[in-house]
Amino acid sequence: MKTLENKVAIITGAASGIGKAAAFLFSKEGAKVVVSDIDEKLGEEVVEELIKQGGDSFFFKADTSKPEDNEALVAATVKKYGKLDIAVNNAGIGGPLAETEDYPLEGWQKVIGVNLSGVFYGMHYQLPAMEKNGGGVIVNIASILGMVGTRMAPAYVAAKHGVVGLTKTTALEYGTKNIRVNSVGPGYILTPLLTKNLDEESIKAVESLHPIGRLGKAEEVAELILWLSSPKSSFVTGSYYAIDGGYLAQ
Repeated sequence: MKTLENKVAIITGAASGIGKAAAFLFSKEGAKVVVSDIDEKLGEEVVEELIKQGGDSFFFKADTSKPEDNEALVAATVKKYGKLDIAVNNAGIGGPLAETEDYPLEGWQKVIGVNLSGVFYGMHYQLPAMEKNGGGVIVNIASILGMVGTRMAPAYVAAKHGVVGLTKTTALEYGTKNIRVNSVGPGYILTPLLTKNLDEESIKAVESLHPIGRLGKAEEVAELILWLSSPKSSFVTGSYYAIDGGYLAQ
């Protein structure tokens, strides 16, 4: 039997990067996957490929910074599949780079809106659906910057720290309701989010920050997300798991 046989999963930010890798792995392991993103074209392409490979999937366009989009996403999932077992709150943006005093206010609001409020809004609507189903699993994608700071990214760092704390609080609240909630802290992963914002020289510099000597792969992070979403991690909740090539060990 496959690890996620007959499970229904929502993955946000699933049109590319870590979310896309998780969608393919979840589908391979038997889950029905709801691919959600703001990029309709890329999201539909992911669904098309999943179905070609024998999966059961559909795309739902949603902006996680909008509460009503999160509500509609959960409602569409339950309408289509009758339940919600797993949610991977992965959607995120990098935002501007500037010191705190120069950081654009609209940039702050947007980064906090997607990266932190988006996770809260997601869980706000996912949790009742899981309760009706008798339980479930939520995996929130934080970052190594949910544990440490870095210059020029106050909004991103604040949001990711918030995700880690929010995850712990929710895990405490829902532990007796058979809902597990954990967060994942990727290091610098070779995804479009990174390659669109950094030139080749900057990427080399970032690589050197990882003791393992390279950037991570989206597929490697997806494997950790899969484990946290599966019965194999049945005694794990309220935890933060770094997957960072040794970055935080320094």
